[in-house]
Amino acid sequence: MQVAAEERAADLVALDEALEKLAARDERLSQLVEYRFFGGLTYEEIALVSGLSLRTVKRDWDRARTWLFRLMQS
Repeated sequence: MQVAAEERAADLVALDEALEKLAARDERLSQLVEYRFFGGLTYEEIALVSGLSLRTVKRDWDRARTWLFRLMQS
């Protein structure tokens, strides 16, 4: 059980570092991840809050998710 907790903690640290790098590169994508991942907002809710189109939100989500995945794999 301790090993799983340590792996989870390491994943959270890696995610935090990746989000910081994403924010430095593209603040809008970083904000989108926070809305979606931590806030649990739907695409529609994010579009409403951010003033972006639903299509843009979905496209940006794909970009952010891909970018974070690649960063965390390295």
